[in-house]
Amino acid sequence: MINIELKNVSKRYGDNEVLHNIDLSIEQGSFTAIVGRSGCGKSTLLRIIAKLEQITTGELNFSSNEASNPKIRIMFQDDRLLPWKSIIKNIELGAVNPAVAKESLEKVGLIDKQHDWPDQLSGGQKQRIALARALASNPDILLFDEPLGALDALTRIEMQNLIEGLWQQQKFTSLLVTHDVTEAVRLADRVIVIDRGAIQLDERIDLPRPRERNDKFTYYETKILNQILEG
Repeated sequence: MINIELKNVSKRYGDNEVLHNIDLSIEQGSFTAIVGRSGCGKSTLLRIIAKLEQITTGELNFSSNEASNPKIRIMFQDDRLLPWKSIIKNIELGAVNPAVAKESLEKVGLIDKQHDWPDQLSGGQKQRIALARALASNPDILLFDEPLGALDALTRIEMQNLIEGLWQQQKFTSLLVTHDVTEAVRLADRVIVIDRGAIQLDERIDLPRPRERNDKFTYYETKILNQILEG
């Protein structure tokens, strides 16, 4: 059971303070979305959790019954596939073994593309491959930094369904950075709004899965959007 704990975390680039005194506890196996205006610090927060950025002040801890060094993987908006490697070889880069790579490719529904090259695939298919590569390492924590932002509406919905289903199966802890409030409410147990480098709203989403648009869904959507727009 791995929990993520941030205590009084701040991040500065020179005189620019991007994050200010962030206190945040994220439960193992949960799905959290982080939303806010462009430049508010949400991607910086994700990169700190991924250990891609150093904290200026404060603490980041991973508490666990077994270890404090969890497997963390991150999906970006671009797929970051290596064009000179086949699809299966791209996945094997992060896999425990070749068998797990094939299993991950089957989970995203693209086993028939294993010997293709990245430039033969559509944007949505490439993101499925990027997801399969992340899953092949059997992560404890999977971070999503706007991975669906460049997809068309239908493909985006399909990817949301896929991510939700795989999260429910594998029980990894998920953190999603997105500009799309509807996507946040659709996927997350909890939505955090960041503005001016600080947490302005921390909202639990009490909706059954699979989620449908109804009055309660709209209530959460409106509350979160108003917080972003009005501050």
